[in-house]
This record gives sequence, C-alpha cells and structure tokens, in this order.
Amino acid sequence: MKLQNKIIYILLTAFLGYTLLFSGFIYYSISRFAFTDFYKRLEIRAIATAKIELEKQKDSDVVQQLRQDYLEPLTNEKNQILQDIDTKNILDDSRLGDYNRSFIIEVLDNGIATYSYQDTFYYGTIYKTPDQKNHLVIISAENYFITHHIAYLRNLIFTSLAIAFLLIVLFTVMFSRKIIEPIQNIIQKTKKIGSENLHMRLEVPESNDAVRELARTFNDMLNRLETSFETHKNFISNASHELNTPLTSIIGEADVTLSKLRRPEEYIESLHVILGEAEKLQKKTQALLLLAQTGFDGKRQKFGKVRMDQLILDVKETVEKIQLKCKISLDFSLLPENPLLLKVLGNEQLLHLAVSNIVINACKYSDGKPINIALAGVNGKIIVIVKDNGIGIPPDEMEYIYDPYFRASNSKNHEGYGIGLPLARNIIRIHDGELRVSSVLNQGTTVEIHLPKGNFVL
Repeated sequence: MKLQNKIIYILLTAFLGYTLLFSGFIYYSISRFAFTDFYKRLEIRAIATAKIELEKQKDSDVVQQLRQDYLEPLTNEKNQILQDIDTKNILDDSRLGDYNRSFIIEVLDNGIATYSYQDTFYYGTIYKTPDQKNHLVIISAENYFITHHIAYLRNLIFTSLAIAFLLIVLFTVMFSRKIIEPIQNIIQKTKKIGSENLHMRLEVPESNDAVRELARTFNDMLNRLETSFETHKNFISNASHELNTPLTSIIGEADVTLSKLRRPEEYIESLHVILGEAEKLQKKTQALLLLAQTGFDGKRQKFGKVRMDQLILDVKETVEKIQLKCKISLDFSLLPENPLLLKVLGNEQLLHLAVSNIVINACKYSDGKPINIALAGVNGKIIVIVKDNGIGIPPDEMEYIYDPYFRASNSKNHEGYGIGLPLARNIIRIHDGELRVSSVLNQGTTVEIHLPKGNFVL
C-alpha cells in the first residue's frame, strides 16, 4: 500500500499543479484583457467628450449622437476637462486634488496616462484643439467587468478546481489500482514461494503488457531456480543411493576375497567382479556429473546459431552407430521454405546430447521396431517429434519420468540408468524450450521438443 499511496500522491500533485497553473494562466489572461479593454473604452470616451465639449462644430453633434447611440454609460462615469492649461503650473490646480499626483505628472509628460484605485479606473490625456490650445481631459469609471465578471470567473475557477480535484483523486485511485494491484498481487504471491514450493507460478494477466511481461520473466526465473534446486537435491539424494550399491559390492567382494588365502583363479574372478562394479560406478558418476552440469546455468554455455535439420541428421548418424539394430525414418515434409526458420539460438553440443538421448531411449525400448523423427516450424517455434512403437510407460508412473534414476516398472529387461530424460529436459529448459511426453502402454511413446526460433536476418 505504501507504493500505491506514493504513486497516488505523485500523480495527484502533478495533475493539481498543472490544473492550478492552467487556471491561473486563464485568470491572469482574462484579467489583463479586461484591464486593457476598459482603458480602451475610457480612451474612446475621453476623445469623444473632448470633441463634444471643446470643439463647437457641426461634427461634434455627430460625435455626441454616436456616443448616445453606441457607447453605453459606464458605472459611476465621471469626466473632468481643464481648458487651456499651463502645463507648468497646472499641478497646483485645486480641481486635481482628487487624482493621484504621479498620474497627473505622467499625463503632462507623456500626453497620456492611466491608473486604477480599488475598482475605479482613470484615463487622462492632453487634448489639443485646432486653435493649438492644450486641454487636460480626465475620465473615470468603475470597471463593472472586474467587479462582477472577474469575481464570477474566480468563483467558477474555484468550483472547477474543486470538481477537478475530486475527479483527479478518483482517476488517480483507479489508475493506481490498475497499475499497482497486479504488482501487489505479484509481491504477495512471491512471498509465498520458497525452496519448498518452487513449483508455484505467478498468474499471467491478459491485460497490462508491462505486468504480463514481468510475470512471465519471473516465472522463467522460477523455472531456472526450480530446475537448479531439483538438480542439486537429486544429485545429493541419488548420488548417495546409486553410488552406494557398486561401492558396497566392491567392498564386499574385496572383504570376502581377503578373508583367506585363495587360488589365483579366484583372485582373478574377484578382480573381474570388482572391475565390473567399478565400471558401473564410473558410468553412474559421469551421468550424475553431466546431469549436475546442465542444472540450468546458462552462463556456462556458449550459444550460437544451430540449424535443427542438420542437427537431426547428425543425431541419426550418431544413434545408428550406437544402436546398430535401430531403424530411424525422418519426416521433413513440414519444413519451412525459409532456412532461417530452422535456426535456434543454442549450444549445439548440448542440443545434440538431448535429442540423441531421446532417440536412443526410443530405439532401446522399441525392440527393433522403426521410430519416426519429424521436424516442423510452427508459430515461431521449431518442433522436433520423436515417436516410437515400443513398450510405452504405465499411466500411473508418468509423473515420475523426470526423476533421475527412475525407470518404469516394465523396463527391467532393458539396460539403462534413468538419466537420459531428466538430462534432456534440463538442456531443453536451458534453451527456453519445453519437453512434452505422452505415452500409451504397449503401444509407444511420443516426445515433443518445442524450441523458440532464433531471430536472425538474412
């Protein structure tokens, strides 16, 4: 809630600051316009009054008629005309006692001046008649626009600011909830995730691109952490179990052999047993180390461009050398025309190891029946499908297939250590891919490898 409140305060301050500045600008602009416009009105009246009072000509009657017809009277309008003035001695004239002295001096110096006192505005000018005489004309009136319309505008602005404040608060709260609540949900869900429940994942919202990307990134991180934790946990638990059996056999065989003197043949036979168990121990140790090294540490691997169709061909050649009876058929009918769509960003050696392990398993459990490998590019992904017609996996044992050293109950007649599939999944997950396994007992198993297509240009 602290983060949400902080965002609310920031947005509220920003919006209110902008609203106050904009309202102040409007009020200042209209006030300045009102001042300038009213002084212009006083100037027109001053000139019209001077013509009417000082120029006893025919056109003065016309001016007076125009003034009566088009110039509405101003509130408390007053005018003062001092005829044939001496600009040097006029300041002592008692008729000017009600006016600001600096105002009179400015009129005498510049020929025109204005000033305001409270709500009354003054305009003064030196009017020269055709006979070259100077006359001081002063006109004043109360600015009705300032006293009434500006006051109304001020009240309207304050009311608008109050309404705007409420709307801004409402909008800010709704906006902050839309932005912050998903993040708060992520924080609360994250606090529940620990080493004991790394399988939990954040919900990815359909809207809000930034939060959706954050949730996906965090889920990807959880995938890496979960794999790493599982790998280290399985390494410790399975190493003690799997390595203990051959070690026990070696120690037991040595103890029995050394318990008494024996014939040379017996020693040779015992050494053969020890050698066999030691070789098993070596293979299991190498498998464990290889599994640990692929525990989702992307920094250890160098990634580059890997063309998957060529990789599949290399895997086929490798597996056929190991599994002499294996019959592999390739299906490249769904390959895209653009060769760039067949490239992924990855480590060629690791991908070769993962795919070959899956294909070797398919060959091993198919008992000589042919297996099919298909390669396709769909929706920005590269998909490798390995399908066999072997013994399959019992449905109730599918959830354990990624546990190191797990072997299905119907695979006892086939050699293996239960490392290939967990190893392949770790490698695929390093490449931001997905491994999917489906199986029907006694009918076969299908393994799908989904890898993101690399963004390469021609």
